[in-house]
Amino acid sequence: MAGDSRPTMNDVARTAGVSLKTVSRVVNGETTVAPDLAARVQAAVEMLNYRPHIGASMLRRNDRRTSTIGVLLEDVGNPFSAALHRAIEDEARLRGVQVLIGSVDEDPQRERELAGAFTQRHADGLIIAPSGPDQSHLGSVSDIPVVYVDRPGCGHDGDAVLATNVSGARDAVRHLVAGGHRRIAYLGDDARIATARERHRGFLAALTGAALSPHSVRRLRHWSLAESATLGLFDRPDPPTALFTSQNLITIGAFRALRRLHLHTRVALVGFDDFPLADLLQPAVTVVAQDPTTMGRTAARALFERIGGADGPPREFWIPTKLIERGSGEIPPAAA
Repeated sequence: MAGDSRPTMNDVARTAGVSLKTVSRVVNGETTVAPDLAARVQAAVEMLNYRPHIGASMLRRNDRRTSTIGVLLEDVGNPFSAALHRAIEDEARLRGVQVLIGSVDEDPQRERELAGAFTQRHADGLIIAPSGPDQSHLGSVSDIPVVYVDRPGCGHDGDAVLATNVSGARDAVRHLVAGGHRRIAYLGDDARIATARERHRGFLAALTGAALSPHSVRRLRHWSLAESATLGLFDRPDPPTALFTSQNLITIGAFRALRRLHLHTRVALVGFDDFPLADLLQPAVTVVAQDPTTMGRTAARALFERIGGADGPPREFWIPTKLIERGSGEIPPAAA
């Protein structure tokens, strides 16, 4: 083998002293090769550090599949995205499928780049939490199946696995209203994000039903912005007695602000999305919990059904949310 060139199957065959066909059968996982020959091939593969060419392997398969899928999530460091990823990966592992994963960081251009990169690597399908308002770009990169998770897609057909965001937010705010609160502030994500719009809609519906006036602070993309916004709310002459926060990082920022102001035991807080250690804070944080494990498993199963040939119009799978009362959302308003 000359210079620094990448080892080939021919190099493996020469080193092992077997035919090229035998190497091909071993590399592709066939079990009809005699054990002693298979062992010689494996030893040569390890010695040469040979890595099969995925594209070539795909061409040799009748179904042209690579046993890989691509997953594009908002931020794999976020607890919600991490739980989605793990559930998808568990379903993929059961089928001998590898997962390519990337964070889109709410950047439509990043979404397009990752989708293109994964399809160039011949992924058999994609699971996407859309960041932009238009997914028509997917039609130009591949005809593989797509499943949307957490948020609906637009411009390109695909099954969608969604949480009951509107009703979950409405339940949270109704819970605060039932506890006696009349000044309830909303701290929310960017209105360009579908889930943020839906949760704000649920907030408004609950207040309208109670004949209360809304106060909203939006476009909070980081916990530090949520902390600052919360501090600002309590500089007002009529500060809220309760907060509804639209996602876990915003909840963390709001709680930090309330604690700085020594109001965390006097102002009620309900957050959308659970997060690690929420039950260990003082008070423990009341949340509207999504079920990312069920969402991830459902998305993966839907994708594998499509990869397997299932046809028909796009489907929607609605995964219910659950209000978990822990203490922070049950703080009563201070007496006037």
